[in-house]
Amino acid sequence: MRELKLLTGRSHPKLAEDIAEYLGIQLCDVSLSNFANGEISFRLNESIRGNDVFILQAHSESDAGGSINDSILEQAIMIDAAKRSSAASITAICPFLGYARQDRKAGGREPITGRLVVDLFAAAGADRIMSVDLHAGQIQGFFNGPFDHLIARPTLVKQFQAELKDEDFVIVSPDAGRGKSAERFSSDLNCGMAIIHKHRSTSEHNTVEARYLMGEVENKTCIVIDDMIDTAGTLCAAADLLMEKGAKQVYGVATHGVLSHPAMERIDDSAFKKLFITDTVPLPKHRSAKLEVVSIAPLLGDAIRAIYEQSSVSALFGGQNQL
Repeated sequence: MRELKLLTGRSHPKLAEDIAEYLGIQLCDVSLSNFANGEISFRLNESIRGNDVFILQAHSESDAGGSINDSILEQAIMIDAAKRSSAASITAICPFLGYARQDRKAGGREPITGRLVVDLFAAAGADRIMSVDLHAGQIQGFFNGPFDHLIARPTLVKQFQAELKDEDFVIVSPDAGRGKSAERFSSDLNCGMAIIHKHRSTSEHNTVEARYLMGEVENKTCIVIDDMIDTAGTLCAAADLLMEKGAKQVYGVATHGVLSHPAMERIDDSAFKKLFITDTVPLPKHRSAKLEVVSIAPLLGDAIRAIYEQSSVSALFGGQNQL
């Protein structure tokens, strides 16, 4: 009988441990290190022949000092090892998929790096890919096989609903690109929504100025939603604008807390009362008191179990189109 084997790289072992505990299993015994010249050394210390193998890696910097590029290559190496060790199936779990924002050519002579990352996993031997809240849903089409796109929205909604009982909500999209996502949040909460038109500086990267607001927010609790917080420029500009327009209080919700510099300083100085994020990537030990972390381990654990038992992953979201 096939067994479920869960492996993890070095970028986010805590998440893998939480998933293993949720599933009631032990993480697969592996050895991971670096040679003197920086090359990655990997070895499986137990047999996985004929088993369903799930290889988890957050594409981010790690506490061990590795970069996002190291994390991606490490996962590809682990996939290759599993394939050569006669795994029955291999699922690459990428809670946060690296380079997902580079999903198309925005200008001439540019790569589509998101496609390149997916192709790397396919070439290494992945039969399936799993990720959470892709920056662009069409990335699923980069892979010629099953691609499970998990949605963190139900988990996040449950969290802030419990904390903000009896509040008059308005869901706010920080830009036009998040409009569909904001619409789904507002449908779940049966509340209104608003959209902010943002202007991004053409002369300086990661500089955002929020300019126009479409929707009614006065005396309401606003919840700004996004798929990720990188430098926090977009979200913090949105929060400041909402308070200027008479919002009662402003909360934020994002799946991926990338939190590149100067995100922490911006969040601390922003109008946000609190920001809800998940742990799809490892988070700094010393972080803003305004951040509240929601575990994504149960969602990933349920999806892993569904794949292993060959049941429906979409049933986790009520069988509805959640993308």
